[in-house]
Amino acid sequence: MERIAVLTSGGDSPGMNAAIRAVVRKGRHHGLDVVGVQRGYTGLIQGDYLSMNLGSVGDIIHRGGTILRSARCEEFRTPEGREKAVLNLQQHEIGGLVVIGGDGSFRGAQHLTALGFPTIGVPGTIDNDIPGTDFTIGFDTAVNTAIQNIDRIRDTASSHERTYIVEVMGRNAGDIALWAGLADGAESILIPEAPYELDDIVERLARGDRRDKKHSIIIVAEGVGSAIEIGQMIKEKTGEENRVTVLGHIQRGGSPTAFDRVLASRMGAEAVDLLLAGERDKMVAIRNNEITSLPFDTAFAMQHQPDMSIYDLASILAI
Repeated sequence: MERIAVLTSGGDSPGMNAAIRAVVRKGRHHGLDVVGVQRGYTGLIQGDYLSMNLGSVGDIIHRGGTILRSARCEEFRTPEGREKAVLNLQQHEIGGLVVIGGDGSFRGAQHLTALGFPTIGVPGTIDNDIPGTDFTIGFDTAVNTAIQNIDRIRDTASSHERTYIVEVMGRNAGDIALWAGLADGAESILIPEAPYELDDIVERLARGDRRDKKHSIIIVAEGVGSAIEIGQMIKEKTGEENRVTVLGHIQRGGSPTAFDRVLASRMGAEAVDLLLAGERDKMVAIRNNEITSLPFDTAFAMQHQPDMSIYDLASILAI
């Protein structure tokens, strides 16, 4: 193997650039040519390739987003599109591909492996919803972004002695809500993985009133439903005004935290080593702070589950 390629696909996450940097520089360390594929699988099909050297990835480790950009690609969902992608890779004499993204990106990578092309996945998504790895690139930054904004909301909530409901991202996973909720002392945390009763939330608010608590914060994962609707239901139950804030895509941007930069660097470098070792059809993972890997099929067969001990602890501490 003399030449490898790297692409980012799906939703961007802070730390993707650090992973790209690690792939390029680890590849160059081993004497490989490294090609950047622009706009994900769309660029793979269209041949939108960029030769990358050490300078190509200079001054990007601290930047959010992805310098290779990302795009959805309907054509890649077809057998003809995937065959065209492999043909382009072969014509450019590329021997292996690193795919940085989420579960949808990994399924695309597996399709390429099924056509005989070696691929390795690096988990990059703020949702932290990929089974088989403790953390994904971008999750820590997203949690810290959420916390910083919830801290600001708490200042206003306290000043006006009011309940605020804050909706955070995470798709169908509650990890961002869970970690941000515990870190910010939320009175209630609503996640898809745990059923909730509206009466329990109202009772928590009432307990706070009885001990003269001046404000409350409720965190809602987007996978649970609309925070606006939940806020309205709480208002109908309590008879008191509340305010709703949807943090939205602000959680996907920004400079990655030190944790995400280190994680991305370790994972990107490992992906190159796996390709050079002849591995394929695998994703890089971190477990108990050790970088490892597992087959895509193994990850796909697992179900993501957040650490529910955090949920239990948050409930206890918000008494």
